[in-house]
Amino acid sequence: MNSIDLAFTPALKQAQLISQRQISPLELVEIYLERIQRLNPQLGSYFTVCGEQAIADAKIKTEQLVKDSFELPPFFGVPISIKDLNPVLNIPCTYGTPALLNNIPNYEDIIITKIRHAGFTILGKTATSELGSFPYTEPTCFPPSRNPWNLEYTSGGSSGGAAAAVAAGLSPIAQGSDGGGSIRGPVACCGVVGIKPSRGRVSCAPAGDRFSGIATNGSIGRTVADAASLLDIMSGSVIGDSHWLPKPEVSFLEHSRQHSEKLRIAYATKIHPIGNADSICQEAVAKTVKLLAEMGHEIEEKIPDITALIEPFQIVWQSGLAASGIPIEALQPLNRWLISKKHTASDYVIAVSQIQIFTRKILTYYADFDVLVLPVYLHPPIRVGEWSHLSPEDTFQNIIQWIAPCPLINATGQPAIALPVGFDYQGLPMGVQLIGKPADEATIIKLAAQLEAANPWIGQRPNLN
Repeated sequence: MNSIDLAFTPALKQAQLISQRQISPLELVEIYLERIQRLNPQLGSYFTVCGEQAIADAKIKTEQLVKDSFELPPFFGVPISIKDLNPVLNIPCTYGTPALLNNIPNYEDIIITKIRHAGFTILGKTATSELGSFPYTEPTCFPPSRNPWNLEYTSGGSSGGAAAAVAAGLSPIAQGSDGGGSIRGPVACCGVVGIKPSRGRVSCAPAGDRFSGIATNGSIGRTVADAASLLDIMSGSVIGDSHWLPKPEVSFLEHSRQHSEKLRIAYATKIHPIGNADSICQEAVAKTVKLLAEMGHEIEEKIPDITALIEPFQIVWQSGLAASGIPIEALQPLNRWLISKKHTASDYVIAVSQIQIFTRKILTYYADFDVLVLPVYLHPPIRVGEWSHLSPEDTFQNIIQWIAPCPLINATGQPAIALPVGFDYQGLPMGVQLIGKPADEATIIKLAAQLEAANPWIGQRPNLN
């Protein structure tokens, strides 16, 4: 297998090759570092590349592989990237803002510790929008993150760098986070798989939760199985978590290998009061629904109404940004505008209550269904810089119009998986999201794997030089 094929090999397969001594951790890391050095200047997928640390870690693991006989952790020697909203010990964590370019954490998130214990080697920190605020990744202190399928377009946000890195073969698998579509949007833009887990599935320790359960860490991979397996690694609660779920009896990886039973599936291509998805995004849903019906699943259209969610979601999100402590003059105009919209403590408490009321209503509305199929965004990726000339107010309205299918799932805390279904006329990926009942990642992972088998995309690669 040549170096390009290895770079696009799923992470689980790479782990198998390493365990069989067919490739060493050092060889694999060197392949990715070479690709990052050559392609990252045009893609902007990484803010920080940890070349020396990755080589040192891979050398140690390669020596262990040769000398020692021990049970290998599941991803021993497999490279991974970490989003630059998550602290990693002694590696810069900028949060996409120039105010924190020299921020070197003296601690790391619990999920990073779990990722290390699983045997991964960290390649670096991937690009994010400033404070994770935007569905495109264009912070002022770094080059924009571009779509590997067409460099004129965005890779999405805020996990834009992570999704682009996996799609471009600059990392086999990636950690991301999702507070309003920040995993699902980028993976749809870039043609890979991403899981936004249920509220309480993944701990945010040791930091607290500033967004009232709206945001969560999740996984990005080239296959459903890879994304499911990384979710297995990151899952689990820690003492003091405000939300937690029990450990599943069956791993998510195992669910990706099981056949989905007949399901009741709702779908929609319209979000009240925002409007209809454009024809390309409608086509992605229609193609998926047709395939699901052919598989024997029961399908029914049922349109969600997010009218009651829009204002309280904005208040909770703005409050979380204001709590970042970043000087307002250091922020981009849209974040400055968002933070300047002052809210009282009572506004925040009322907004949280309103989100809870909305959640009860929307979950009741879909109670008879096992899965909901929605477009990820209401129109395809925008061009890099497309909205840069707009006022903050107009940009914010455009964002709402684009990402409308995503935030309701952050509000309800349901799990969702976004996956590619084809390409549009510009050669950009099309994606959909499958949304499960609360705490039921298993059903959507099985269903996504069924769709993946019927419509395989693993052989698709962007044409990069």
